[in-house]
Amino acid sequence: MYYNHRRKDEEPLPKEQTEIWECESEKCNGWMRKNFSYENQQKCPLCGHKMRAEKRLLGASSNPHQK
Repeated sequence: MYYNHRRKDEEPLPKEQTEIWECESEKCNGWMRKNFSYENQQKCPLCGHKMRAEKRLLGASSNPHQK
């Protein structure tokens, strides 16, 4: 199967500083965008550890369900 449906002639998405939740566990790579979470204190959905607020340079993406 082919999962990359972006056309080769399209420009890449612009990068922006994005607030994220990042898992505090050394063994886990879990993270999620803050604007896609509903809680102020997040638990990692992969391992259950606490998550801390961080920032990453990611492709721009908006959450249409966010108020």
